[in-house]
Amino acid sequence: MRIKNILLTVLPALLLVCGAPRPAGQPKTLAPVEVREYQGEKLGSSADFHENSIKGPQRVDRAKYRLTVDGLVGTPRVYRYDEVLSRFQHYQKVVHIFCVEGWDVNVLWDGVLVKDLLKSSGVKPEARVVIFHAQDGYTSSLPLDYFLDNDIMMAYNLNGAPLRPERGFPFELVAENKWGYKWVKWITRIELSCDTTYRGYWERRGYSNQGNLKERFLER
Repeated sequence: MRIKNILLTVLPALLLVCGAPRPAGQPKTLAPVEVREYQGEKLGSSADFHENSIKGPQRVDRAKYRLTVDGLVGTPRVYRYDEVLSRFQHYQKVVHIFCVEGWDVNVLWDGVLVKDLLKSSGVKPEARVVIFHAQDGYTSSLPLDYFLDNDIMMAYNLNGAPLRPERGFPFELVAENKWGYKWVKWITRIELSCDTTYRGYWERRGYSNQGNLKERFLER
């Protein structure tokens, strides 16, 4: 018992002199790095994109961000950023974007399907068009069937890294087989409409409303 008491007295003093082991603390988050190859396919990078937005890159506050799904739906919804990522199945796909300016980039996208978002709100029978609204006021539209018949993503990652502000954070539309002006960035609202004559920002300036890659992008 006497030895035990001596140890209890001496050991704390030794720890003060020699130093006790210290916990490593919370891990620090390192900056994400884009992958440059996927399943043997070479990829471009976010640096390969040209800045051509109507008001410059938008800085969206993740904590304040809200995505609205409304219009001709049974249940309009408003989602926070984390809710979109937690509620819906995630998908991954390499998709090439082609800009009317002449440049193109092949990258890996992670995202959720637009049709999953639409189905969650319940699309009304009279709906024909999906209109995307962006933080900077930009808009563009595509037929509803384009989303229901295809796996079109609303992306949150590019090459395995979160979208940068200049690339469209929090979400960019991955409009497969469409010219780049249909790839709406900084999406804040998805509106269901029956207005098949609706024209977005560039479409009102003479660009094709369909935006098909195999067709001329200028209507006049």
